Amino acid sequence: MTIDEVRRRAFAMPITSPAFPPGPYRFVDREYMIITYRTDPERLRAMVPEPLELAEPVVKYEFIRMPNSTGFGDYTESGQVIPVRYKGEAGAYVHSMFLDDYPPIAGGRELWGFPKKSGTPRLAVASETLIGTLDFGPVRIATATMGFKHRALDPAHIEATLAAPNFLLKIIPHVDGTARICELVRYHTTDVTLKGAWASPGALALTPHALAPVADLPVLEILSAVHFICDLTLDLGRVEFDYLAG
Repeated sequence: MTIDEVRRRAFAMPITSPAFPPGPYRFVDREYMIITYRTDPERLRAMVPEPLELAEPVVKYEFIRMPNSTGFGDYTESGQVIPVRYKGEAGAYVHSMFLDDYPPIAGGRELWGFPKKSGTPRLAVASETLIGTLDFGPVRIATATMGFKHRALDPAHIEATLAAPNFLLKIIPHVDGTARICELVRYHTTDVTLKGAWASPGALALTPHALAPVADLPVLEILSAVHFICDLTLDLGRVEFDYLAG
């Protein structure tokens, strides 16, 4: 393989059989359960990197079923998203994510800088209850429950949330162990088709774990529980701030 061939072919590793195809990526019947809760403001402030600004002491705990995605297959994801502001614009900072499929772990970390780790999340209906669980190894670290489709929501609210910018802290190490890339990345979801959205009573329990510290942002008060299904495209991102420049 010549130097020019390497330059033309390289976009992911391994170069001869990348772990994921080029994007953007389309998701069909993507299902969310989001429990929004109030947490400790000092702990939250310590988690959000400048130049992002903390909007309020609130965390959105998400379970997402993705049964049909281009390039990434069928998988489930769970993690924490923090409402923030950037240059006066409201958005969301993705703080932690756990999932059960290697290609989106590799693609998410290498492309955008998603903070993805391997875990075992589940989202399913049991009788009248929607249940989300997350195991890290043999330990159950998150359990969320909500009533199933109690009250239909105004689609405009969900669509506005999905249209807002999302932010990530992308870190790629150098061969000497220092940071080669350290950037604040912005991305959007586009071409959204909302298929239904509902609110219900909800609950969330988080268990401390040394290597999966979702409980470091403790649940002080449940604010809302939302369930919705949509199709969307996960677009590629852009760099908003380079921590290593100047």
